[in-house]
Amino acid sequence: MNELRKSDFYFDLPQELIAQDPLEDRSNSRLLLLDKKDGRIEHHIFREIVDYLRLGDCLVLNDTKVLPARLMGVKEDTGAAIEVLLLKRKENDIWETLVKPGKKAKPGTQIVFGEGSLRARVLEVVEEGNRLIRFSYEGIFEEVLDRLGEMPLPPYITHKLQDKSRYQTVYAKYEGSAAAPTAGLHFTKELLSSIEAKGVSIAYVTLHVGLGTFRPVKAENILEHHMHSEYYQVTKEAADKINRAKEAGGRVICVGTTSCRTIESAAGEDGRLQECCDNTEIFIYPGYRFKVMDCLITNFHLPESTLVMLVCALAGRENVLHAYQEAIRQEYRFFSFGDAMFLTDSFTKGNK
Repeated sequence: MNELRKSDFYFDLPQELIAQDPLEDRSNSRLLLLDKKDGRIEHHIFREIVDYLRLGDCLVLNDTKVLPARLMGVKEDTGAAIEVLLLKRKENDIWETLVKPGKKAKPGTQIVFGEGSLRARVLEVVEEGNRLIRFSYEGIFEEVLDRLGEMPLPPYITHKLQDKSRYQTVYAKYEGSAAAPTAGLHFTKELLSSIEAKGVSIAYVTLHVGLGTFRPVKAENILEHHMHSEYYQVTKEAADKINRAKEAGGRVICVGTTSCRTIESAAGEDGRLQECCDNTEIFIYPGYRFKVMDCLITNFHLPESTLVMLVCALAGRENVLHAYQEAIRQEYRFFSFGDAMFLTDSFTKGNK
Protein backbone atom coordinates (compact mmCIF):
# COMPACT_ATOMS: atom_id res chain seq x y z
CA MET A 1 0.00 0.00 0.00
CA ASN A 2 1.22 3.52 -0.80
CA GLU A 3 2.39 5.64 2.09
CA LEU A 4 -0.52 7.52 3.67
CA ARG A 5 0.36 11.11 4.38
CA LYS A 6 -1.13 13.26 7.10
CA SER A 7 -1.68 16.00 4.54
CA ASP A 8 -3.96 13.65 2.55
CA PHE A 9 -6.55 14.27 5.27
CA TYR A 10 -6.33 18.06 5.39
CA PHE A 11 -9.22 20.40 4.69
CA ASP A 12 -9.59 24.09 5.34
CA LEU A 13 -12.21 24.84 8.00
CA PRO A 14 -13.47 28.38 8.67
CA GLN A 15 -13.09 29.14 12.39
CA GLU A 16 -16.69 30.35 12.68
CA LEU A 17 -18.03 26.85 11.90
CA ILE A 18 -16.58 25.40 15.12
CA ALA A 19 -19.62 24.99 17.39
CA GLN A 20 -19.05 26.71 20.73
CA ASP A 21 -22.33 25.84 22.47
CA PRO A 22 -24.73 22.87 22.43
CA LEU A 23 -28.15 23.33 20.83
CA GLU A 24 -31.11 23.64 23.18
CA ASP A 25 -32.68 20.50 21.65
CA ARG A 26 -30.05 17.77 21.24
CA SER A 27 -31.90 16.06 18.38
CA ASN A 28 -32.29 19.30 16.39
CA SER A 29 -28.75 19.14 14.98
CA ARG A 30 -28.36 18.79 11.26
CA LEU A 31 -27.61 15.37 9.77
CA LEU A 32 -25.67 14.76 6.57
CA LEU A 33 -26.37 11.37 4.98
CA LEU A 34 -23.40 10.01 3.06
CA ASP A 35 -23.67 6.89 0.89
CA LYS A 36 -20.38 5.19 1.71
CA LYS A 37 -20.30 3.41 -1.67
CA ASP A 38 -20.98 6.17 -4.19
CA GLY A 39 -20.57 9.39 -2.16
CA ARG A 40 -24.15 10.65 -2.63
CA ILE A 41 -25.27 13.20 -0.04
CA GLU A 42 -28.60 14.20 1.50
CA HIS A 43 -29.36 16.79 4.20
CA HIS A 44 -31.68 16.12 7.15
CA ILE A 45 -32.35 16.91 10.82
CA PHE A 46 -30.82 14.48 13.32
CA ARG A 47 -34.11 13.21 14.77
CA GLU A 48 -34.93 11.90 11.27
CA ILE A 49 -32.20 9.27 11.76
CA VAL A 50 -34.98 6.92 12.91
CA ASP A 51 -36.36 6.89 9.34
CA TYR A 52 -33.12 5.45 7.99
CA LEU A 53 -32.78 2.63 10.53
CA ARG A 54 -34.31 -0.78 9.82
CA LEU A 55 -35.93 -3.59 11.73
CA GLY A 56 -33.08 -5.92 12.76
CA ASP A 57 -30.35 -3.26 12.88
CA CYS A 58 -28.24 -2.96 16.02
CA LEU A 59 -27.18 0.49 17.25
CA VAL A 60 -23.96 0.44 19.33
CA LEU A 61 -23.57 3.21 21.93
CA ASN A 62 -20.65 4.04 24.23
CA ASP A 63 -22.06 4.52 27.76
CA THR A 64 -18.91 6.02 29.27
CA LYS A 65 -19.39 9.03 31.54
CA VAL A 66 -17.13 12.09 31.46
CA LEU A 67 -15.44 13.02 34.72
CA PRO A 68 -15.51 16.74 35.62
CA ALA A 69 -11.77 16.26 35.45
CA ARG A 70 -10.45 19.85 35.23
CA LEU A 71 -9.46 21.21 38.65
CA MET A 72 -8.35 24.79 39.27
CA GLY A 73 -6.11 25.13 42.33
CA VAL A 74 -3.23 27.05 43.84
CA LYS A 75 0.22 26.10 45.06
CA GLU A 76 0.10 25.95 48.84
CA ASP A 77 3.38 27.81 49.38
CA THR A 78 3.07 30.63 46.80
CA GLY A 79 -0.65 30.86 45.93
CA ALA A 80 0.26 30.60 42.21
CA ALA A 81 -2.63 29.35 40.04
CA ILE A 82 -2.30 25.78 38.83
CA GLU A 83 -4.57 23.61 36.69
CA VAL A 84 -4.79 19.83 37.04
CA LEU A 85 -6.49 17.59 34.51
CA LEU A 86 -7.23 14.02 35.62
CA LEU A 87 -6.23 11.48 32.97
CA LYS A 88 -6.26 8.04 34.57
CA ARG A 89 -6.78 6.60 38.04
CA LYS A 90 -3.74 4.47 38.88
CA GLU A 91 -4.82 3.27 42.33
CA ASN A 92 -7.26 4.58 44.93
CA ASP A 93 -6.35 8.27 45.31
CA ILE A 94 -3.35 8.31 42.96
CA TRP A 95 -4.04 9.72 39.48
CA GLU A 96 -1.99 10.35 36.37
CA THR A 97 -2.61 14.00 35.49
CA LEU A 98 -1.70 16.78 33.13
CA VAL A 99 -0.59 19.87 35.08
CA LYS A 100 -0.30 23.44 33.78
CA PRO A 101 2.13 25.07 34.16
CA GLY A 102 4.19 21.89 34.52
CA LYS A 103 7.35 23.68 35.69
CA LYS A 104 5.52 24.66 38.91
CA ALA A 105 4.65 21.03 39.70
CA LYS A 106 7.88 19.39 40.80
CA PRO A 107 7.67 16.27 43.00
CA GLY A 108 6.68 17.28 46.52
CA THR A 109 4.57 20.26 45.37
CA GLN A 110 1.39 20.68 47.41
CA ILE A 111 -1.74 21.96 45.62
CA VAL A 112 -4.95 23.17 47.27
CA PHE A 113 -8.41 23.20 45.66
CA GLY A 114 -11.72 24.63 46.86
CA GLU A 115 -10.36 26.39 49.96
CA GLY A 116 -8.80 23.16 51.19
CA SER A 117 -11.62 20.65 50.75
CA LEU A 118 -9.33 18.86 48.28
CA ARG A 119 -5.55 18.73 48.49
CA ALA A 120 -2.93 17.10 46.29
CA ARG A 121 0.76 16.20 46.43
CA VAL A 122 2.84 15.68 43.28
CA LEU A 123 4.60 12.31 43.61
CA GLU A 124 6.61 12.02 40.40
CA VAL A 125 6.95 13.07 36.78
CA VAL A 126 6.09 10.26 34.35
CA GLU A 127 5.84 9.72 30.58
CA GLU A 128 5.36 12.84 28.43
CA GLY A 129 5.69 15.14 31.44
CA ASN A 130 2.47 13.95 33.10
CA ARG A 131 2.37 13.99 36.90
CA LEU A 132 1.38 11.28 39.36
CA ILE A 133 -0.61 12.99 42.10
CA ARG A 134 -2.02 11.72 45.39
CA PHE A 135 -5.26 13.41 46.51
CA SER A 136 -6.51 13.79 50.08
CA TYR A 137 -10.03 14.86 51.09
CA GLU A 138 -12.92 14.00 53.39
CA GLY A 139 -15.91 12.05 52.12
CA ILE A 140 -16.30 10.52 48.65
CA PHE A 141 -13.86 11.58 45.92
CA GLU A 142 -16.49 11.56 43.14
CA GLU A 143 -18.72 13.90 45.17
CA VAL A 144 -15.83 16.29 45.86
CA LEU A 145 -14.90 16.19 42.16
CA ASP A 146 -18.48 16.85 41.11
CA ARG A 147 -18.51 19.96 43.30
CA LEU A 148 -15.08 21.38 42.35
CA GLY A 149 -14.34 19.99 38.90
CA GLU A 150 -15.17 21.43 35.50
CA MET A 151 -15.83 19.47 32.32
CA PRO A 152 -12.59 19.01 30.33
CA LEU A 153 -13.84 20.66 27.14
CA PRO A 154 -11.62 20.37 24.07
CA PRO A 155 -9.22 23.30 23.47
CA TYR A 156 -11.19 24.57 20.46
CA ILE A 157 -14.25 25.29 22.66
CA THR A 158 -13.63 28.66 24.30
CA HIS A 159 -17.12 29.37 25.69
CA LYS A 160 -17.87 28.36 29.28
CA LEU A 161 -20.32 25.47 29.53
CA GLN A 162 -23.34 26.56 31.60
CA ASP A 163 -24.76 23.07 32.19
CA LYS A 164 -22.33 20.17 32.82
CA SER A 165 -24.90 17.62 31.64
CA ARG A 166 -24.71 18.97 28.07
CA TYR A 167 -21.21 17.46 27.65
CA GLN A 168 -22.66 14.10 28.70
CA THR A 169 -24.82 11.67 26.72
CA VAL A 170 -28.29 10.95 28.15
CA TYR A 171 -27.23 7.30 28.58
CA ALA A 172 -23.82 7.94 30.22
CA LYS A 173 -23.31 5.39 33.00
CA TYR A 174 -19.71 4.45 33.86
CA GLU A 175 -17.36 7.29 34.87
CA GLY A 176 -13.87 7.32 33.41
CA SER A 177 -13.62 9.52 30.31
CA ALA A 178 -11.59 12.68 29.82
CA ALA A 179 -13.78 13.56 26.80
CA ALA A 180 -17.33 12.84 25.67
CA PRO A 181 -18.21 10.34 22.92
CA THR A 182 -19.72 13.30 21.08
CA ALA A 183 -21.75 11.52 18.37
CA GLY A 184 -23.99 10.35 21.20
CA LEU A 185 -24.78 13.90 22.33
CA HIS A 186 -27.51 14.16 19.64
CA PHE A 187 -29.70 11.44 21.15
CA THR A 188 -32.58 12.14 23.53
CA LYS A 189 -34.33 9.47 25.59
CA GLU A 190 -37.44 9.98 23.41
CA LEU A 191 -35.44 9.41 20.22
CA LEU A 192 -33.88 6.22 21.63
CA SER A 193 -37.38 4.97 22.55
CA SER A 194 -38.58 5.64 18.97
CA ILE A 195 -35.59 3.72 17.61
CA GLU A 196 -36.27 0.69 19.84
CA ALA A 197 -39.98 0.81 18.94
CA LYS A 198 -38.93 0.36 15.30
CA GLY A 199 -37.31 -2.99 16.11
CA VAL A 200 -33.72 -1.76 16.32
CA SER A 201 -31.72 -3.31 19.18
CA ILE A 202 -29.41 -1.08 21.22
CA ALA A 203 -26.13 -2.47 22.53
CA TYR A 204 -24.17 -0.51 25.14
CA VAL A 205 -20.39 -0.89 25.23
CA THR A 206 -17.87 1.13 27.26
CA LEU A 207 -14.67 2.84 26.13
CA HIS A 208 -13.16 5.45 28.42
CA VAL A 209 -12.03 8.21 26.08
CA GLY A 210 -8.54 9.49 26.85
CA LEU A 211 -7.09 12.88 25.96
CA GLY A 212 -5.09 11.05 23.30
CA THR A 213 -8.23 11.47 21.21
CA PHE A 214 -7.20 15.14 20.78
CA ARG A 215 -3.51 14.41 20.30
CA PRO A 216 -2.47 15.68 16.87
CA VAL A 217 -0.82 13.37 14.37
CA LYS A 218 2.72 14.73 14.10
CA ALA A 219 4.33 12.27 11.69
CA GLU A 220 3.73 13.01 8.01
CA ASN A 221 3.66 9.24 7.40
CA ILE A 222 0.61 8.36 9.49
CA LEU A 223 1.84 4.79 10.05
CA GLU A 224 4.41 6.27 12.43
CA HIS A 225 1.64 7.64 14.69
CA HIS A 226 1.14 5.82 18.00
CA MET A 227 -2.35 5.71 19.55
CA HIS A 228 -2.77 6.04 23.29
CA SER A 229 -4.17 3.09 25.20
CA GLU A 230 -7.83 3.28 26.27
CA TYR A 231 -9.80 0.87 28.45
CA TYR A 232 -12.90 -0.81 26.99
CA GLN A 233 -15.49 -3.36 28.06
CA VAL A 234 -18.05 -5.41 26.13
CA THR A 235 -20.68 -7.22 28.22
CA LYS A 236 -22.18 -10.59 27.27
CA GLU A 237 -25.50 -8.86 26.64
CA ALA A 238 -23.94 -6.39 24.18
CA ALA A 239 -21.91 -9.10 22.41
CA ASP A 240 -25.03 -11.27 22.02
CA LYS A 241 -27.10 -8.40 20.58
CA ILE A 242 -24.42 -7.50 18.03
CA ASN A 243 -23.81 -11.14 17.04
CA ARG A 244 -27.56 -11.78 16.65
CA ALA A 245 -27.99 -8.73 14.40
CA LYS A 246 -25.09 -9.84 12.19
CA GLU A 247 -26.34 -13.42 11.93
CA ALA A 248 -29.83 -12.26 10.96
CA GLY A 249 -28.53 -9.96 8.23
CA GLY A 250 -29.05 -6.72 10.17
CA ARG A 251 -26.58 -3.86 10.14
CA VAL A 252 -24.28 -2.99 13.04
CA ILE A 253 -24.36 0.82 13.27
CA CYS A 254 -21.85 2.42 15.63
CA VAL A 255 -22.58 5.76 17.24
CA GLY A 256 -19.20 7.45 17.25
CA THR A 257 -15.64 6.42 16.54
CA THR A 258 -15.20 5.18 20.14
CA SER A 259 -17.99 2.60 19.77
CA CYS A 260 -16.41 1.54 16.47
CA ARG A 261 -12.95 1.18 18.01
CA THR A 262 -14.41 -0.83 20.88
CA ILE A 263 -16.16 -3.49 18.83
CA GLU A 264 -13.41 -3.69 16.22
CA SER A 265 -10.89 -4.25 19.06
CA ALA A 266 -13.05 -6.88 20.74
CA ALA A 267 -14.02 -8.90 17.65
CA GLY A 268 -12.37 -12.12 16.59
CA GLU A 269 -11.18 -12.56 13.01
CA ASP A 270 -14.56 -14.17 12.25
CA GLY A 271 -16.29 -10.94 13.29
CA ARG A 272 -17.92 -12.44 16.37
CA LEU A 273 -17.85 -10.70 19.73
CA GLN A 274 -17.47 -12.23 23.17
CA GLU A 275 -17.70 -10.72 26.62
CA CYS A 276 -14.35 -9.05 27.34
CA CYS A 277 -12.48 -6.10 28.80
CA ASP A 278 -9.04 -4.91 27.78
CA ASN A 279 -7.03 -1.89 26.64
CA THR A 280 -6.89 -0.92 23.00
CA GLU A 281 -4.48 1.09 20.87
CA ILE A 282 -6.29 0.30 17.61
CA PHE A 283 -5.63 2.83 14.85
CA ILE A 284 -8.09 2.59 11.95
CA TYR A 285 -7.13 4.26 8.66
CA PRO A 286 -7.85 3.62 4.94
CA GLY A 287 -7.07 0.05 4.00
CA TYR A 288 -8.52 -1.33 7.24
CA ARG A 289 -11.07 -4.13 6.79
CA PHE A 290 -13.96 -3.75 9.24
CA LYS A 291 -14.82 -6.98 11.03
CA VAL A 292 -18.14 -5.91 12.58
CA MET A 293 -19.23 -2.35 11.86
CA ASP A 294 -21.37 -1.71 8.78
CA CYS A 295 -22.42 1.93 9.20
CA LEU A 296 -21.38 4.88 11.37
CA ILE A 297 -23.05 7.91 12.95
CA THR A 298 -20.40 10.49 13.78
CA ASN A 299 -19.67 14.20 14.13
CA PHE A 300 -17.43 16.26 11.86
CA HIS A 301 -13.81 15.93 12.96
CA LEU A 302 -10.61 17.95 12.96
CA PRO A 303 -8.45 18.05 9.80
CA GLU A 304 -5.62 15.48 9.81
CA SER A 305 -7.00 13.76 12.94
CA THR A 306 -7.08 10.00 13.58
CA LEU A 307 -10.88 10.36 13.75
CA VAL A 308 -11.22 11.68 10.21
CA MET A 309 -8.86 8.88 9.08
CA LEU A 310 -11.20 6.29 10.61
CA VAL A 311 -14.19 7.82 8.80
CA CYS A 312 -12.23 7.73 5.53
CA ALA A 313 -11.46 4.04 6.13
CA LEU A 314 -15.19 3.31 6.04
CA ALA A 315 -16.40 5.53 3.20
CA GLY A 316 -13.30 6.37 1.17
CA ARG A 317 -11.15 9.48 1.46
CA GLU A 318 -12.53 11.19 -1.64
CA ASN A 319 -16.17 10.63 -0.58
CA VAL A 320 -15.54 11.87 2.95
CA LEU A 321 -13.54 14.97 2.00
CA HIS A 322 -16.15 15.84 -0.63
CA ALA A 323 -18.88 15.50 2.04
CA TYR A 324 -16.86 17.73 4.36
CA GLN A 325 -16.55 20.40 1.65
CA GLU A 326 -20.31 20.23 1.11
CA ALA A 327 -20.87 20.54 4.89
CA ILE A 328 -18.64 23.63 4.94
CA ARG A 329 -20.56 25.14 2.00
CA GLN A 330 -23.84 24.46 3.81
CA GLU A 331 -22.39 25.90 7.04
CA TYR A 332 -22.77 22.81 9.17
CA ARG A 333 -21.49 23.14 12.73
CA PHE A 334 -18.24 21.21 13.39
CA PHE A 335 -16.64 19.21 16.22
CA SER A 336 -17.95 18.26 19.68
CA PHE A 337 -21.10 20.41 19.88
CA GLY A 338 -21.60 20.37 16.12
CA ASP A 339 -23.76 18.51 13.63
CA ALA A 340 -23.63 14.85 12.60
CA MET A 341 -23.24 12.61 9.60
CA PHE A 342 -24.54 9.10 8.92
CA LEU A 343 -22.28 6.97 6.73
CA THR A 344 -24.78 4.48 5.39
CA ASP A 345 -25.30 1.92 2.63
CA SER A 346 -28.73 3.18 1.57
CA PHE A 347 -30.92 6.29 1.52
CA THR A 348 -34.03 4.11 1.44
CA LYS A 349 -36.21 4.74 4.45
CA GLY A 350 -36.47 1.72 6.76
CA ASN A 351 -39.70 -0.17 7.40
CA LYS A 352 -42.13 1.45 9.82
